[in-house]
Amino acid sequence: MPYTIAGIDVHKKMLAVVVADVEGEGDFQFEHHKVGTSPAELCALAGWLVERQVDEVVMESTAQYWRPVWEALELHWRPQRRTRDGASPLAGTLHLAQAQSNRGAVGRKKDFPDAERLVKRLVAQELTLSFVPDAEQRLWRTVMRRKYQITRSRVQLHNRLESLLEEAHIKVSSVVSDLLGTSARRMLQALADGERDPTALSALADSRLRATPDQLRNAFGACADLHPVYRRLVKLTLDELRVIEDHLVQLDQQMAELLGHPHDAVHRLAEIPGLGVDSAQQIIAEVGASAATFPSPKHLASWMGACPGTEESAGKNYSHRCPKGNRQMRRVLNQAANAAVKAKGTIFAIVYRRLVPRLGHAQAIGAITHRLCRLIWKILHQSVRYEERGPAVSVEAKKVRTRKMIRELRTLGYRIEPISPAPVA
Repeated sequence: MPYTIAGIDVHKKMLAVVVADVEGEGDFQFEHHKVGTSPAELCALAGWLVERQVDEVVMESTAQYWRPVWEALELHWRPQRRTRDGASPLAGTLHLAQAQSNRGAVGRKKDFPDAERLVKRLVAQELTLSFVPDAEQRLWRTVMRRKYQITRSRVQLHNRLESLLEEAHIKVSSVVSDLLGTSARRMLQALADGERDPTALSALADSRLRATPDQLRNAFGACADLHPVYRRLVKLTLDELRVIEDHLVQLDQQMAELLGHPHDAVHRLAEIPGLGVDSAQQIIAEVGASAATFPSPKHLASWMGACPGTEESAGKNYSHRCPKGNRQMRRVLNQAANAAVKAKGTIFAIVYRRLVPRLGHAQAIGAITHRLCRLIWKILHQSVRYEERGPAVSVEAKKVRTRKMIRELRTLGYRIEPISPAPVA
C-alpha cells in the first residue's frame, strides 16, 4: 500500500512542493509543484495534497514564512486527510524541520532539490523537528513574546532618557534610584512643561524619596539655562513611555483573558520561589498548561536546553556545553534561578550555597535552572502545588508573599478571593 510524503521548501512569495511514494524500492519518484503563498493559493495547495493522497507533510522553518503555510494546512488539509484501515499512526501529521538539519552541499542550493532532501531525510530520521503547539497556545506565545519585546523597548527608552539628561547636565539619575518612578517622572514632566526653578522641581518629589531637597536642587541646577530642544526631547520621551505602558497594560489584560481557563496553573507556578505571575504566564505560553507534550522532566529539560550536552568521539567527551534549546524558556528560568537563590529560607538558596564553591556562579545557576525545570514539569503535569523543603519560613514572610501575589493577580485581571483559615477544633 503506497505511503506518500510531501516536502515543502518555504519562501516568502512561493513554495516548492514535491510529493513521492516512500514505500517503493530504489530512488523516490518526485512530482514537483510550484505555488504562491496567498490564502487562496494555500487553500488550493491543501486540496492538491488531498488529491495526491498525501499522508505526511514536512516543511522547513524559514523565518516566519512557514506560519501561514502551517496554519492553512492545519485547517484545510488535516480534516480531509485520507483515512484507511491500517494507516500509520503518523498519517495526517505536519512536521516542521529546523533549517540547519536540511542543509545541503555548499553551492548547491536549489528549491526543488531542497524539498526532495526534506522528504529523504525525514524517511531516514535525519531531520531535527521542532515542537509546534496548537493554535491556542501559539496565540499565547504571540502575546507573551510581544509583551517581552515591548518590555525591552521600555528598558531601552529608560537608557535613552538617562543619556539625554546627562547630555543636558540634569543629574537626577545620580540621586534618584528609579528614573521612571513616580517622583522622578513628576519632576521630569514639570521640566518638560517649562519649569525653570530647581527649588520648585525638588518640591514635587515624594516625602519618602531618599534624596534630600538640596541634592535634588543640585541635580536640577542646569534647568534654568536649559535649551528648549532638550525640554521637547524629554517631553517626547515621556509621551512615548506612556504609550508603551498603556500597551503593556492592554497585553496583561489580554493574556488574563486568554489564560482564563488554565488560571489555576498560573497560581501554582507563581508560588515557586523566583517565579511570579508574569513569568508563570510566559512558561505556560511556551510549554502549555499541563506540559503534556513532554513525557518526562528530562524531555522538558532537554528541549529547553537546561541539561549538559554531549560531544563525544572515540569514547572521549570534548564538550558538555548545554544545547541552545528554547530561548524564551532559558531566559525566564535563568532569571528565576538568580532570584530563587536570593530567597532566604528556600531549598534553592541551600543548594546554591552548596554548589557555588565547587562549580562557580554560572554553573551553579545552571544546576538551579535544571532543578526549576523539573519542578515546573511536575507541577504542571501532575497538578500539584509547591511545598517548601528548605528551613521553615516565617509566617509573616508567607503572608507578605501571599498578599503580593494576590495583588499581582488582581492587577492582571484575575478574580482572587483569599481563603480564610479553618477554625481549630
